[in-house]
Amino acid sequence: MASKMALSRSFRLWGRALVVQRRSMGTGPLGYFPSRLDIGKREVVGFGLTGEECYVEDVHSPFPAIRFKEDTAEIAMLREKEKGDWKKLTVPERKELYRASFAQTLTEMEAPTGEWKPILGVTLFLSSLGIWFYLWMRKFVYDDLPETMTNEELVKDQIRFMIEGRTNPVQGLASNYDYEKGQWKK
Repeated sequence: MASKMALSRSFRLWGRALVVQRRSMGTGPLGYFPSRLDIGKREVVGFGLTGEECYVEDVHSPFPAIRFKEDTAEIAMLREKEKGDWKKLTVPERKELYRASFAQTLTEMEAPTGEWKPILGVTLFLSSLGIWFYLWMRKFVYDDLPETMTNEELVKDQIRFMIEGRTNPVQGLASNYDYEKGQWKK
């Protein structure tokens, strides 16, 4: 009997942990299924980006499904005043109503963030690191170039040898040489 109770209790605790984990991690295509408990007392005002009751603010989908803030007494009073003539609302009251519904204006969303600066800095740092690594490899790891690549007479002898041997006559060095005239093609 005691083992049944312990098993039942462990299953209940496991089930609760699963629900808490699902709420914190989320599942589904966007990784999160909001519920009425998650949004609190915020008003649902539209369909939103995915049709779920969540606040997603984006330039391409500017109208979220719920308001940004929960209604306080002051905001509720402003919403009642809003139902009348808008000319009676002052500019600070309009701004307060806007900020209750949205976190940012479209201008604030599109404003530059300066994110390019650290990206450029890291890119330049890694590039300079690569250049220093190349110079270190060239100094300490690679041997000097062979004499056949640095001595001009030996390079000319090598080219003459390749032309006489008709090496790679279709697309290579010998394809640029006119054998009938004995000179390079123009």
